[in-house]
Amino acid sequence: MSTSTPKRALPSAKRPSSAQAKALSTPKAVRKSTRAKPPSGTDYLKKILTAKVYDVAHESALDVARNLGRRLHNQVLLKREDQQPVFSFKLRGAYNKMAQLSRAQLARGVICASAGNHAQGVALGAAKLGAHAVVVMPVTTPALKVEAVKALGAQVVLHGESYSDAHAHAMDLQQQQGMTFVHPFDDPDVIAGQGTIAMELLRQHPGPLHAVFVAIGGGGLIAGVASYIKAVRPEVRVIGVQMSDSRAMAQSVSKGERVTLQDVGLFSDGTAVKLVGEETFRIVRESVDGFISVDTDAVCAAIKDVFVDTRSIVEPAGALGVAAIKQYVAQHNPGRNLCRDFVRRQHEL
Repeated sequence: MSTSTPKRALPSAKRPSSAQAKALSTPKAVRKSTRAKPPSGTDYLKKILTAKVYDVAHESALDVARNLGRRLHNQVLLKREDQQPVFSFKLRGAYNKMAQLSRAQLARGVICASAGNHAQGVALGAAKLGAHAVVVMPVTTPALKVEAVKALGAQVVLHGESYSDAHAHAMDLQQQQGMTFVHPFDDPDVIAGQGTIAMELLRQHPGPLHAVFVAIGGGGLIAGVASYIKAVRPEVRVIGVQMSDSRAMAQSVSKGERVTLQDVGLFSDGTAVKLVGEETFRIVRESVDGFISVDTDAVCAAIKDVFVDTRSIVEPAGALGVAAIKQYVAQHNPGRNLCRDFVRRQHEL
């Protein structure tokens, strides 16, 4: 089927001069986007290799979980980030971010919102760099964590009932006082700092390695680990682990866009994030091989497994990797070397 329109006389117009014609025929210049291009895989490799983390962190041990390995008929390796000064990997990313700041930026101070390990990482890093640190924490934060942050020299501001409230207030203070906000996960320098864990891991274990299991909250840790492993040893599988009631990253990757969860379970509070980072989502979507979800019972059993091999009691977020390894072996039985990033805060007996 075709259509036509009635003919009508065209209005007369002067023929443009050759100069005008040239101007009219030349397309307008495409406006350049002011948004910076995200770092490439090579960029992240360089960032990780040159990350400034060892002023505050040290190369943590990679221990063999002998009892668990015998039961699973696989070698299981635990990356012992509980041995860091603040009992967590978080100081790596926080310090690497702050170490990139100019003297003027450090003089204006740094600020973050956190009720856990990131707060202590920022406080320790700021003390090392001689910067004033403000940590905004929800009023519901346990007194033990508040005092731990204060002991590292940071100023604590209690505000709001939730992390979201604390984050919003921190952003207001950042604007008012000109401080630098240190994000807990969605920042390339923070991601690169966490990626030094993978750099150490592959140096400590240069032999065959089937898969690395990494707990996911906002995604900073797995983004850094995956960036390095896929650049250096792409055959090693990187598996993300989430609680079955806090699957923000897995759902986001499945849908192809970031998903905000209405509610998250609080048993594993260290990974209870409703919305993952924009940059971490981009990296995970491109580099992570798959996801495993674990429930509360599996994590409780994994806490016991870790205790048997290390005599350390881990918080739930620190046991997600072991729970996932057990599930993975039951389904796939790889009979190979499996590594689990043992990166959350632990209480030594």
